[in-house]
Amino acid sequence: MEAVILSLVALAAAWSGYSAAKWDTRSSDLLGRSLELQTEAEGAREEALQIRTFDSVSFDAAFSAYVAHDHPAFELAIDRLRPGYRVAFDAWLAEKPLKNDDAPADPTQMPQYEIPEQQKAEALAKETHATFEESRLAGNNSDKYVWLTVIFATVLFLVGISGHFPIRSARYGLIGVGCLLVVYCIVRLASLPFPPG
Repeated sequence: MEAVILSLVALAAAWSGYSAAKWDTRSSDLLGRSLELQTEAEGAREEALQIRTFDSVSFDAAFSAYVAHDHPAFELAIDRLRPGYRVAFDAWLAEKPLKNDDAPADPTQMPQYEIPEQQKAEALAKETHATFEESRLAGNNSDKYVWLTVIFATVLFLVGISGHFPIRSARYGLIGVGCLLVVYCIVRLASLPFPPG
């Protein structure tokens, strides 16, 4: 009986240790990917900020010419607008901002104003968070498998030393505790996700 228990526990401990290692590797890979995504998101956010600053400077030049009714300067300033900003600027002009009190203060408040890099940064930030959460869950799975591996090692120890006790009740007691721990571990193993491929 001791030999059978030891064999089964050794196999289960090996599987649990293997699973812990696989989940740990998966967690590390996902964490690395999460950091890459975060770097990309920061780059896109920085680029979006530069574009917003450029749009603001361009608007100042165009608005000054517009208010001064300097048509040549206004045309020149409009030609220098970023194409994506030009759409929002034209929509803003259509609101007649000098006469209409309800018009937005500037084109950046128009629904047409978009910065693709800002949207990219937001999408990357969401992906970063999701990948980090996946990494955390994979790490938790690894920890659970490690915990079961430790319990299996404890069972191996208990059953291994049980043969050295001359008193049968002590021997059976250690084997009984070991069997209870094995049942507990098997139930827990069945509830854990399989290791990633």
